[in-house]
Amino acid sequence: MDVLAHFFLPRSTNNYRAKLLHHQVLLSFVIILLAGSFVFAQVKRNYPQVLGITTNITSEQLISITNEKRKENGLLPLSLNSSLSTAAESKAQDMFAKDYWAHISPTGTTPWVFIKGAGYNYVYAGENLAKGFSNAQEAVDAWMASPDHRENELSQNYQDVGFAVKTGKLNGEDTVLIVEEFGGKALAQASKSSGIQPASSPPAVPTVEASSLKPFINSVLLSSNIYTALLGMFIVVLALDMIVVEKHKIVRIAGHNIDHILFFTTILLAGMILIKGVVL
Repeated sequence: MDVLAHFFLPRSTNNYRAKLLHHQVLLSFVIILLAGSFVFAQVKRNYPQVLGITTNITSEQLISITNEKRKENGLLPLSLNSSLSTAAESKAQDMFAKDYWAHISPTGTTPWVFIKGAGYNYVYAGENLAKGFSNAQEAVDAWMASPDHRENELSQNYQDVGFAVKTGKLNGEDTVLIVEEFGGKALAQASKSSGIQPASSPPAVPTVEASSLKPFINSVLLSSNIYTALLGMFIVVLALDMIVVEKHKIVRIAGHNIDHILFFTTILLAGMILIKGVVL
C-alpha cells in the first residue's frame, strides 16, 4: 500500500507530489510508449496472426438490425441476396486494393459496375459504406443518423440487400470496412437513390464474409484500451493530487492540476471521437 500511495498520492516520501507526476517518471513513460509503438508495429507486420484487426460483425446481424429499423417505419423487410453480397465483396476488395474511401473509385468505377458484374439485374440500386465500427448496431445507427444513408435504409424501392465485412488497411490505417449494396427489381415510387438499367452480366460467385484468419489480439481495440487507460490514469492521479493538496493545505510552488486535467480530458475526448466509425 505504501508503494501505491507513493506513486499515486502526494506525501513526504515523494516531495508532496505523486511520483507518477514527476518529470523523470513521465519521461520514462514517453520512452516506454515510443519503444512499445515500435515493437507493436513490428509484431503487426511480421506476426499478423498474433496482432492485427478483427471483427465479429456479420451480414446476419446487419440485415437483422436493418429490418428492425424498416419494421419500425412500417416497411417490408429486405432479403439477403447472394449476388448483392458478391458485389459488396468486390467493392470492398477494390477499395482496399486501390486504397480509396469513396463510392466511385479513382479509376471512375461506380458501385453499379460491381452490382451488374455480380449478375444482379436491377431497376433501382444504392450503396452505403461504413468503416471503423466495432459492432453492427453502431454501424446501422450511424447510417440511420445520416439523412442520405437513412433514405437508402428505408427506401421502398429496394427488396434486396447484400453486405461485405472486410478487415484491412485503408488510407494508412487498419480498419473494418462494411459495404452495403441495395437492389430492387420491381418498379416503385422514385427516390433519390441512383439506378440505371441493367445489362447482361456473368453469374454471381460465392461471397466471403470477412477474413478467415483472425489474429489472436485485436490491434485497434488494444491501442484504444491502452490510450484510454493511460490518459484516464493520469486524470485520476491529477484529481487525487489536487484533492489531497487542498485538504491538507500543502504549499507547492508549481501546481496547475486543473489545467492538466482539462488538457488530458480534452485529449481523451478527442481520441474517443477520432476512433469512432464513419459512414459514406
